[in-house]
Amino acid sequence: MDQFNELLPAKPNLSFESLKKHNQHGIEYWSARDLQPLLGYSKWQRFENALEKAMQSCKQSGNDPKHHFTGAGNPIINGKGRSQVIEDYHLSRFACYLIAQNGDPRKPEIARAQKYFAIQTRRQEISDQMAADLARLETREQASVEFKALSGAAKEAGVQNSMFGIFHDAGYKGLYGGLGTDAIRIRKGIAPKEQLMDRMDTTELAANLFRMTQTKEKLKNERIRNQRDAIETHEMVGKKVRSAIEEIGGTLPENIPPAEPIKQVKKRLKTTQPRLALDPKDTLGIGNSTE
Repeated sequence: MDQFNELLPAKPNLSFESLKKHNQHGIEYWSARDLQPLLGYSKWQRFENALEKAMQSCKQSGNDPKHHFTGAGNPIINGKGRSQVIEDYHLSRFACYLIAQNGDPRKPEIARAQKYFAIQTRRQEISDQMAADLARLETREQASVEFKALSGAAKEAGVQNSMFGIFHDAGYKGLYGGLGTDAIRIRKGIAPKEQLMDRMDTTELAANLFRMTQTKEKLKNERIRNQRDAIETHEMVGKKVRSAIEEIGGTLPENIPPAEPIKQVKKRLKTTQPRLALDPKDTLGIGNSTE
């Protein structure tokens, strides 16, 4: 049994997530009365002070407290067998977070609750960042595969090895409004030694990926076997992709800021992935999260 549960022997399985309830609309909430002992408050009057501070904090953050702190009454049977209604609140997850932040920091339960919410917030930040990193890395890898495939198609179309640079540059010029690889690097402040696609974000990579796949298909479908025609085809496809971006109101690729080097993305994925799993010590005092 963890330390936090030892403080609550009457309810050995009590934890923040286990106290979660759902209303008739399926929306999660917590009872303030249930949360009170979990946060180390023996008297409701003192817990109300934390509630009031949390409500003020909610209002100051630009949120309506009524959306997070809903007044409710709980009927109970007193010692004389009579029913009476006691004051209570239905709390959102955000409200619970604010209560922990505004609670008595001298209470170990409050300190552990603050740590719990900090960990949960960090987990979400990591999850969002990982999703973006994985999407970019996957698109970059697909672009590498298609670049090689396009080079093979260009060779079959009659492009000589000495002209590969010009062939690929033509595609960039079509997509980037006349800017070739060197001009793109200068515009975006990318060092000559860096791979241009290593500094593209997912959106820019996707545009180039589409350019390459469509050029490859066109070279094959039209059975182009002339070096000049192949180069002109690549530039034309680049222009078509650019026109599509303009038509839908997207950001033109030359105006997209350079992304961080792909090597840093790979490194971050290696270092953050293990942190998605919480260590038992990180959940001590709050209980296991089901999220």
